[in-house]
Amino acid sequence: MTLNKDVESILVSEEEIESIVKRISAEIDRDYKDTGKKFLLLCILKGSVVFMGELMKHITIPVEIDFMKVSSYGAGTQTSGRINIMLDLHRSDFSDTDILIIEDIIDSGRTLSYLVDYLKLKGAHSVKTCTLLDKPDRREVDFTPDYCGRTIPDEFVVGYGLDYDEKYRALPYVGILKRSVYSK
Repeated sequence: MTLNKDVESILVSEEEIESIVKRISAEIDRDYKDTGKKFLLLCILKGSVVFMGELMKHITIPVEIDFMKVSSYGAGTQTSGRINIMLDLHRSDFSDTDILIIEDIIDSGRTLSYLVDYLKLKGAHSVKTCTLLDKPDRREVDFTPDYCGRTIPDEFVVGYGLDYDEKYRALPYVGILKRSVYSK
């Protein structure tokens, strides 16, 4: 596998990602197979698109998909601490819907913590969370995802949907971005 020139090293390989996706999709199938409710995968744009697309291919129960665009980042690599909803979820059947929020990575935990409460207030039957990557060392609120692919160290990572300045999303692995790229 060719390493992108801006990537220091591969943190999560294609093979490991495939294993994570298969494990989590089996857990989702097990947990949601007999709920009697609509099941919605809610993708948080843009970074989670690749992960959700792969999960969908392996989930065997009936599933709906939808999208929200939410940001807690200003310019650069630092979170602003404020949650901005740019694309909201609108449904008339929240009370009959189990929502699983699909996220690429959890840092501070603020965004997902906020979204869980927000969707419950909108009347969702249940709201759970699923992330490919978790950085608990960066947590600013008490938050634990319901489904987690892998815990990673506090490094700036790109690939498999994750970006820096809209670049690197198409890399088939998750790699550690060279510090020189983002600390100019």
